[in-house]
Amino acid sequence: MPDTSLTDAAAEQAAVAADWAALARDTADDARTYLTTIRHIAAGAAPEASLPMLLLALSDILVAGARLGAVQDVVPEERFEPDAPDPELAPLQQSLANLFEGLDEYADVADPLTSPELAVGSVSNDLVEVAAALAHGLAHHAAGRPLEALWWWQFSYLSHWGERAASALRVVQTLLAHVRLDADEETVAEAEFDALHP
Repeated sequence: MPDTSLTDAAAEQAAVAADWAALARDTADDARTYLTTIRHIAAGAAPEASLPMLLLALSDILVAGARLGAVQDVVPEERFEPDAPDPELAPLQQSLANLFEGLDEYADVADPLTSPELAVGSVSNDLVEVAAALAHGLAHHAAGRPLEALWWWQFSYLSHWGERAASALRVVQTLLAHVRLDADEETVAEAEFDALHP
């Protein structure tokens, strides 16, 4: 008679591996979408849609990060991280800095729990730091190391890119609010009148 405890353990291990693989695929898709969107915005392809696109891209990648933060710690198969080439992102950062010229820097609190001191943040730097962390994990994923990719994405989300994405999201949402709400009252009144009296 077969030992059912061994077969049950093997089935459970296979289910866990399948869950990790599915999470890695989903996170890789989210990372690729973020990178594509950021590059599209940096290229100036749709300047009038830049803030709404950034709002969506940052919100989506933070949902992906929240999934990583909510699951148990990912333990990679190796004790060391295999080499993964990092892309050259300096041109992307410069393009984003040009896009946000005059609005790039913002007041930031480094750690709201341990230090209330203000620091200076940069939207373009935040966007690129998130991109770099996601791209690093994608390199592991493309090399056939999904667990290593998950470990990297989870670790770097908790240690750095989650905070940077959240800070950038707050600034982008604030910028969008100013664009939409800081309109001249007379212009708004005329637009409302025109809308009500076609």
